[in-house]
Amino acid sequence: MAQQASKLLWQLQQVGFSYGNLPVLHDLNLQLKKGCCYGVLGPNGSGKTTLLDLLCGLLLPTAGRIELGGAALSSWRSKALAGKVALVPQDFVVRFGFSVREVVEMGRHPHLGRFSGLSDQDYALVDSVMEELGIATLADRQVTRLSGGEKQRVAVARALAQDPEVLLLDEATSNLDVYHSLSILGAIRRRIRKKGLTVIAALHDLNLATFFCDQLIFLKNGRLLYQGALDEVLQAQVIRDVYGVDAHVRLDEFSGCRQVSYKIPS
Repeated sequence: MAQQASKLLWQLQQVGFSYGNLPVLHDLNLQLKKGCCYGVLGPNGSGKTTLLDLLCGLLLPTAGRIELGGAALSSWRSKALAGKVALVPQDFVVRFGFSVREVVEMGRHPHLGRFSGLSDQDYALVDSVMEELGIATLADRQVTRLSGGEKQRVAVARALAQDPEVLLLDEATSNLDVYHSLSILGAIRRRIRKKGLTVIAALHDLNLATFFCDQLIFLKNGRLLYQGALDEVLQAQVIRDVYGVDAHVRLDEFSGCRQVSYKIPS
């Protein structure tokens, strides 16, 4: 029992959120453990992005309680929270002409003292992450002049340079080609395996989720419909309940993962 409690990272108790008079999330009860990769899935407007914004403190719940590390999320100081949790947003916007290197270096700021600059170790980490994600050759380019896919890789690099304990991803690979999507997911999975990184990723692609996630959380109309291990909840009936489409789920021998096929209604 004590070991299970020590692995518990997030706890959401009857959490709800509304934008004014528009309710978005209702009575969410979730327990999220350290070192696990969670995929948050559901139709458009089901509350996936709002859930991530609540977890990183960008929004405050209008009902219920969120705990991080056993303490109310609202009690965390912003700098301490920024040092622990990194968010890769769906739309990464930089309005000034910072270079790629400068943006990635921003990931180290939560770990610096008030008047401290980056150390040699910080610079080495930034270089390593840019090399790993294939953006080292873009280091001196202005971010405002990059393509959408290149900007997204910079956003992920900044989050990884932050070296967080928790990584929140909001459709982080939506603008990327297959190679760069798999490259980024591989880099994140290595950190899960080696460092015990916890990942909570909002996704649309069920097949991408099978490559990447350990647990799936299905939302619909702002409510939790299903949660569990991937092999347990990735079922045809679940997909029909959540999305209203017919699907076939099978084990793919080449990838070693479950894959989903769909039928277009006649």
